[in-house]
Amino acid sequence: MGIIYNGAGQRNNIGDAYNNYDGHIGIEIRGSSSQMFPKKQYALETRDSLGNNLNIPLIGMPAENDWVLYAPYSDKTLIRNVLAYQLAHDLGWYASRTRFCELILNGDYRGVYVLMEKIKRDNDRVDISTLNPDEITGDDLTGGYIVKVDKIAGENIDGWTSPFLPIPGSNYRIFYQYHYPKPDEIVAEQQAYIKDLVTEFEATMQGIDYADPVTGYRKYIVPESFIDVIILTELGKNVDGYRLSAYMHKDKESIDNRFIAGPIWDFNLAFGNANYYAGGATTGWQIEINSRSDFLHDPFKVPFWWEKLFDEAGFANQLNCRWISLRQNLLSGDRLERWIDSVAAVLDESQKRNFLRWPILDQYIWPNQVWLGSYDHEINYLKNWLDSRLAWLDNNMPGNCASRITEENFKIPQDIDLQQNYPNPFNGITLIPYALPSQSDGQIVIFNLNGRKIRKFDLHEKRGMLVWDGKDANGKEISSGIYFYRLTADRSVLTRQMLLLR
Repeated sequence: MGIIYNGAGQRNNIGDAYNNYDGHIGIEIRGSSSQMFPKKQYALETRDSLGNNLNIPLIGMPAENDWVLYAPYSDKTLIRNVLAYQLAHDLGWYASRTRFCELILNGDYRGVYVLMEKIKRDNDRVDISTLNPDEITGDDLTGGYIVKVDKIAGENIDGWTSPFLPIPGSNYRIFYQYHYPKPDEIVAEQQAYIKDLVTEFEATMQGIDYADPVTGYRKYIVPESFIDVIILTELGKNVDGYRLSAYMHKDKESIDNRFIAGPIWDFNLAFGNANYYAGGATTGWQIEINSRSDFLHDPFKVPFWWEKLFDEAGFANQLNCRWISLRQNLLSGDRLERWIDSVAAVLDESQKRNFLRWPILDQYIWPNQVWLGSYDHEINYLKNWLDSRLAWLDNNMPGNCASRITEENFKIPQDIDLQQNYPNPFNGITLIPYALPSQSDGQIVIFNLNGRKIRKFDLHEKRGMLVWDGKDANGKEISSGIYFYRLTADRSVLTRQMLLLR
């Protein structure tokens, strides 16, 4: 394999030298449903001349030897997977790094591809502890693990069947698979440990006290990771979400004994690109798919605990807060549209070559919801679909952010109380919980680092939630930076700081 890469923003010509990689690989066709398409995708390993794995930093990505050449085919925007993984990165989680490229295979031009990192344990990928076969006791045994719910296809597949039904009366059960250590490398003690822990979590979720803050689900999972997987899956209305290519991982007990959801994977049928299970609709919840009448005979179910988490009041309130925060910046409609336009501009030339090679823009390719005849129309459909989906989620997101702040951060004090603003950092609006123990009035004043007064709010309620929009007294947006907010009441003063990011 040879890779031509002349640097960011530079043109790469087919006659240029192989200046990024020029060496041996192992390669095979990969994928499940995608194998029916003429444009194949591939798994590859970079190797030395003797056939041994060779860690190489391809196109600016951290050095490794396991890679994927993803072939967008039914996704005629070519960008849905890249969009999902970029959003996961933006939200603070690992997802496969990606690089657009054009592939020539044995002299045959194959079109636009995406070089991606394969999901595996690595300090620069899923960053959990190495788990060796001889680590079978104590803290060594407790991590790291990657497990997944997925189709049972290919070689080297093993795992266990959950004792809990995905939905009452179901004829199907959830099969958890070992992903790391691999099935042919994980030893019996490690198999038993991870199976028992997942089963313990599921049993807790089936119990009446599953929401207990100490012994309930928060003992077993990092809620923030599961919340963000829900947000990304529901934003894309991914018909494969939660039930296929659904990963979670866990480090050693001495680091963190809880499961982290993700990395996310396989969003090519998301964002309005599927004509089944209402994947093209901008309304409804993918997490509730188990109850759909047309889903009854699909063997790949969503584990029951996803929906139970979604319905739990404390979890839903935290989800609501996270959604409000992300919509101010990272998931704003304008930001998403700018990103899509910028990537479409990068692909402007190459997509034309791709669709000359694969003239499918005016054809139905399974499972397209629409086929619009031009690349620009496909891009516009994606942007319009996202706008409608965002609006529906804004109006239907469960939970109440104010309730979460009140319940978790706010106690009626014997003295005045000023809590940390949420979200923090923020862009747009932020909420500041406060309490006054008597009927006397108080005030909150916002200052900049130089001590200049930015805004003053008079308080007349004994307790409340101040909403600040990041503007001064004249209604002008202030710049990014650290600001202080000070509560004064009954001759007492409390001060906290917050960070505004434009």
